[in-house]
Order: sequence, then structure tokens, then C-alpha cells
Amino acid sequence: VSSPFSTGLAQVFRQAFTAAGGTISGEQKYNDGDKDFRAQLTAIKGANVEAVFVPGYYTEVALIARQARSLGLTIPLFGGDGWESEKLLEIGGDSLNGTYYSTHFTPENREPAVVEFVKKFKARWSNETPDAYAALGYDALYILVDAIRRSGVTEGPKLREAIASTRNFSGASGVT
Repeated sequence: VSSPFSTGLAQVFRQAFTAAGGTISGEQKYNDGDKDFRAQLTAIKGANVEAVFVPGYYTEVALIARQARSLGLTIPLFGGDGWESEKLLEIGGDSLNGTYYSTHFTPENREPAVVEFVKKFKARWSNETPDAYAALGYDALYILVDAIRRSGVTEGPKLREAIASTRNFSGASGVT
């Protein structure tokens, strides 16, 4: 409840899911940094739901998955790109079997901008595979560079206007 990302994602999911005919059986809340989710998970287990949407970040999500499985909840858990991190698997381990998340980037994408980014990233970072956040950072930098080139300045309102006027920038994370 303390994360605008999580509350916003929950709101969008709720609207789209119910508009498509889905039924939400209940909602449980937690704060960033919480470590014990057993009370919420026990309530979810009692509600006999088919799946749980967890719009949080990987640190809490991994703990939620571990605690859910320890309570006998084997239903699917799913969420958004806040789950994306190597740490998710390190913390959650096998309890993440049967979980799903949606993200906006995959290094397996064969689009030329993605292929070039992955190649450069691996060359720079000892063959490490980039994640969505690396792609977003890369694109943010190149959007800034493009705006500087178009505006001819590196500060102030003209640069801000150039960034805001960016259209159809094709980057590693897609078209901005």
C-alpha cells in the first residue's frame, strides 16, 4: 500500500480484469519491506481463490511465494515487471514454480535495436544478460542524447521540450 507502482498496477489490473468478466474475491495489503505475509495468505487460502495477483517487487514477492507454498497454497501467483530480478529466484527458489509475470523486455527479441543492445551489454558486462531495467536505462540515455542533438543544448527548458517531443524512438525496450 505504500508503493505507487503497486497500487497503480493493482488498480489497472482490477479494472481490466472485472471489465473482462473476472471476479475479485478479496484484497489483501502489505507494505514495502514487510517480511511476514502469513496472515494475508491465510485469508487468501480461506477464500478458496483460483489465483493471486501480486503487484509488488521481487523482494516481497519471493517471500510471499515461499510463505504461500509453506501454507499449502499451490495456486498460481502472478504479477508485473517489478518481479524481474535475478534475486527473485535466489530468494524464492522452487516456491516460484507456477508463478508468472509480465514484462516489457526480453533479450531474446530479434528486433535489431534489441540485438544490438544485448550485444553491447554483454561485451561491456562480462557476458551478463541484460534485464528490463538495463534496457530502460539504455533507452533513457539515448533518448537524452537524441534530445541534446535535436535541441543543441544540455540544460533548461529547451532540453526538456526536446525530450518531451520525442516520438517513435526505437530502442531496446521498444518504441517510445
